[in-house]
Amino acid sequence: MTSSGLIECGDGAVWAEDSGGDGPPLVLLHPGVGDSQIWDGLWHRLTARHRLVRYDVRGYGRSPEPTGSYSHVADLHAVLDRFGLDRVHLAGCSMGGGTALGFALRHPGRVASLVLACPGVPGYPWPDEPESDAEYERLVAAGDLAGLTAFGLREWAASGSDAAAVEQLRSAARAWPGEDVHQRADPPVFDRLGELSGVPAAVLIGDLDRRPAVDCAERTAAGLGCKPVRLPGVDHLLPLRAPDAVLRAIEQVTAAR
Repeated sequence: MTSSGLIECGDGAVWAEDSGGDGPPLVLLHPGVGDSQIWDGLWHRLTARHRLVRYDVRGYGRSPEPTGSYSHVADLHAVLDRFGLDRVHLAGCSMGGGTALGFALRHPGRVASLVLACPGVPGYPWPDEPESDAEYERLVAAGDLAGLTAFGLREWAASGSDAAAVEQLRSAARAWPGEDVHQRADPPVFDRLGELSGVPAAVLIGDLDRRPAVDCAERTAAGLGCKPVRLPGVDHLLPLRAPDAVLRAIEQVTAAR
């Protein structure tokens, strides 16, 4: 039976959902340009085979704003322990993909497989973007949620600003200012991907994603020793835009373990 609610993570809390069931556990990690509802279109399709867990990172979606320092990897650890999950499959989009990789490196015995949709990998040499950074900082300083949402849509939603994409970016934009203040960066993992070459993995790339994000995903796939799955007409919001492709990748990779 599905259960949901707030769970404690150190000095904060996150909203989490557990489908229950006896299937192999699969944890769905959302991007930094959305929240856990980005997995809505896949949730019921995946529960036939898996026990599913998803949660909103602090400040995103239904999770309260952070009030102190926190780490994405540490919060994932806390969620797994709260639900009594020792070994899991991880599927992460963007920021969630980076969290999955960081957790797998820190706790290799607890990760059965990785599905990474346009992963944002800590340590990847993202190019400087001073004009974009300055625009973002102006919007945050002004408390301009509508402007931040429009900024996010322009940067990450090249496939179109439909209602679902707008709601995802609006949720993320509400979280970004608090994240900037309180999030403690996890250690870089980009140069350590070869240590995970024995873990079954898939990397998905949308061809309408931003060029640095595409490059990061391509190089991540190479580091993990897998062939990337390229999706035409798809931007950074892969679970929203291409649920069938994400579902196929999850089924193929989790079947390997």
